[in-house]
Amino acid sequence: MVRLGSAVPLLAAVFSAIASASVVPGAFIFEFQEGQNTAPALDTLRKNGDVRMDLDFELFRGVSVQFHDVEKAGEVVDSLAAMSAIRRYWPVTLHRVPKAQLHWTGNPDVGNNLETRDNSTKRGILSAHAMTQIDKLHAKGYTGKGIHIAVIDSGIDYKHPSLGGCFGKDCLVTKGFDFVGDKYNGTNKPVPDNDPMDCHGHGTHVAGIIAANDQKFGFTGGAPGVTLGAYRVFGCAGTVTSDIVIAALNRAYADKANIITLSIGGPNGWKQNAWAVAASRIVARGVVITASAGNNGANGIFFASSGSSGEGVAAIASFDNEYTPTLVNYGNVTDKDGKPREFSYVLGNPDEFNTTLPLWLGALDAAADTHFCEPLPADTPDLSKYIVLIRRGNCKLNGKASNAASHGARHIIFYGNVDGYPPKISIKKSLKLHGVGSVDKQTGEAWAAQLRAGEKVILSLGSKRDTRFTLTTHKNSVSGGALSTFTAWGPTWNMDVKPQFGAPGGHILSTWPRAKGSYAVSSGTSMACPLAASIYALVAEARGTLEPTMIQNLLSVNAKPQFFHDGSHFYSQLAPVPQQGGGLIQAYDTAFATTQIYPSSLSFNESIHRIRTATIVIENNRRAWITYNVSYVSSPTVAAFQNHSRQIDPFPGDFLKHSAEITFNAKEFTVGLNDKALVRVSIKTPRVPPSRLPVWSGYIFINGSDGKSFSVPYQGLVGNLRKHYVLDQNATYICRNGDVEMKPLEANTVFTIPRPPNTDKASLPAIVFAPSLGSSRMQLHAVAVSKSGNIFTPLGQIKNSPVEYVSRAKDSMEWDGRLSNDVLVPEGRYQIVVKMLRLYGNEKKAEDWDESTTPPFGLKYAEE
Repeated sequence: MVRLGSAVPLLAAVFSAIASASVVPGAFIFEFQEGQNTAPALDTLRKNGDVRMDLDFELFRGVSVQFHDVEKAGEVVDSLAAMSAIRRYWPVTLHRVPKAQLHWTGNPDVGNNLETRDNSTKRGILSAHAMTQIDKLHAKGYTGKGIHIAVIDSGIDYKHPSLGGCFGKDCLVTKGFDFVGDKYNGTNKPVPDNDPMDCHGHGTHVAGIIAANDQKFGFTGGAPGVTLGAYRVFGCAGTVTSDIVIAALNRAYADKANIITLSIGGPNGWKQNAWAVAASRIVARGVVITASAGNNGANGIFFASSGSSGEGVAAIASFDNEYTPTLVNYGNVTDKDGKPREFSYVLGNPDEFNTTLPLWLGALDAAADTHFCEPLPADTPDLSKYIVLIRRGNCKLNGKASNAASHGARHIIFYGNVDGYPPKISIKKSLKLHGVGSVDKQTGEAWAAQLRAGEKVILSLGSKRDTRFTLTTHKNSVSGGALSTFTAWGPTWNMDVKPQFGAPGGHILSTWPRAKGSYAVSSGTSMACPLAASIYALVAEARGTLEPTMIQNLLSVNAKPQFFHDGSHFYSQLAPVPQQGGGLIQAYDTAFATTQIYPSSLSFNESIHRIRTATIVIENNRRAWITYNVSYVSSPTVAAFQNHSRQIDPFPGDFLKHSAEITFNAKEFTVGLNDKALVRVSIKTPRVPPSRLPVWSGYIFINGSDGKSFSVPYQGLVGNLRKHYVLDQNATYICRNGDVEMKPLEANTVFTIPRPPNTDKASLPAIVFAPSLGSSRMQLHAVAVSKSGNIFTPLGQIKNSPVEYVSRAKDSMEWDGRLSNDVLVPEGRYQIVVKMLRLYGNEKKAEDWDESTTPPFGLKYAEE
């Protein structure tokens, strides 16, 4: 059995089950029990496999092993689970570098042509610091001096002049280790060494957000006085296994890191996953860990990430920067007055214009988002004689470019359909374009209007080696200061509040490997997470302490809850707690707060396990009596499901009118020096349909007579999670293994496969399942179907079943014809019954299991 919790003598199996692309077949992490003789267990492990990593650390003693016989690994794991020396075990899982959106990078060919034009641009570059009050702490001289931050990522280009230019003593990057090597891709053997140089980019961007001291553009990291440790876990390809992450966490702890930041993870929401357990232990020993909340905001509520689900780990949400940094080029435009005027544009890929040509718009609904979505008329002129102007919109840009290229276009300028500069655009090489660029909405619409009026507009665009690349910023008037739509929502499956709070992560300028252009603007919770880590460092320097729980409490209650934004406009209500936690971090207010409030958040759980009353402690550390007024403001109640839906609503979700009512034992508390007040919080849940699992939340505001204000986020759920289905019964079917799109096959499709264990390259049936909620246990049972189709014979669970701690992400599990006891089923027709245990369910009660059955399919075995 695949277990993510404590090991017990149940059948283990290779974890090719959940997200087969995310698992190393036949590889497991084993943790040893303290005080037990590990020799027999190690002897069994070495006889049956190779040690991948020796995980012998103070807070985690164990090994990861790759078994020689992948097909028999489950039996070995089962025998090991019965040994007293084995505390618990997990499958080794694969994790890809987070998919942060890369808006632009510098070009290594033109690195010396980079410039800024004015001080307003420099102020815009530092807007993330102003949003979080970092600038106020910098003005007082706080830089994070004396704090050491470990960055677990793709390494750091420590030779970058903005990152110190060196590695080791007296450098910015003083420590580190490369666990993997350049060529590591998550499946081959790591080649570790002592040089954590970055060839990917993600880690260098993270490092710059924390501690850069840049002279070219005049920006600094959030805590430029810290030292960094670079723990490289990604190769150039950007994939890592969970045993390496655990090793890096514990190595950073052993190297005396004060703060560890990691922007790695995937959909999970269970605090029992391997590295959430490892991270929680480190936090309990006094080391802060910040982890990105994840970039799956489009999936809606209940999509907490793996690494950030650990107890005490600070899960960091992302807010959009109030100013957007953009690297632009300058060309010249000439219209009816005959006078060339300078204009700015974003150079795309391909990037060689070096031409002067008139613009061409065409007549196909030029003002609509469908512009160039359809093939052009036969009488379209030879577009190689023009620069083609195309509006961005509802269809793919490669399709628009293809329609232009089919009539000879070699140069294209796209213009935005929303305010602000569009991101850098890359068009596929097969279209054989010479140059692609983009301008903002206002510029493009002005040119389009001139062309429709019959005027001639001529653009002169130089070679990329001759033009100057200029960094500019413009105010984000659409979503500046709002939560990024990509930021992932909590809570966890244990109803823990996640995220804790957030920082700017949308459109962040930072360093990038020199070989890749030295600078980049990127968006993701990966960018918010290191800024939060730098704020921890500043606060620690100012307050003289870095106790994780205390600082997390202070950051949360001093954070500012922000209004909800759906990607287009702001609402008049605060964003729900599962999206923003406490809100946008305020570093200065936290650093000098004289009132401490704890806990940092309240979770009232779901209806059956409801916590009726909670207590907030207000502690006054100021040299004066303070009167505190207590009130609350509700956020929208978010219905997880539509009526009769089997899948949680995607972003932005369905907001219900009713919210919880909060009452207090008093609304005013006067507290003396070093004294405390206890605020008892009682709730009355809203009258909303429990079948839709509505999550209600809001903020308890505590306003002091000294002018300071604080807020405590709270949340709860209406409904009985145990009574709610966890499996979409209409989305269980068969596809072919390796099909990333998981396309369903017709009923009675016959698979002809080799007999195990020779199935590595075979086209096997894969069972697709779509959880509605997370589940602590999933089983897959094989059923033989008679030729008549009316006799069904249960055979037992298939190989690799059961599986524990499943997220709600749609996934698949392949089957090679074997049952969990290694018996190979005969040729014939089969169906697979997927069973998932409900949240808080009792696995011994049939009513606590949901099940869904695939259509029938056939199995035949190829002759050897």
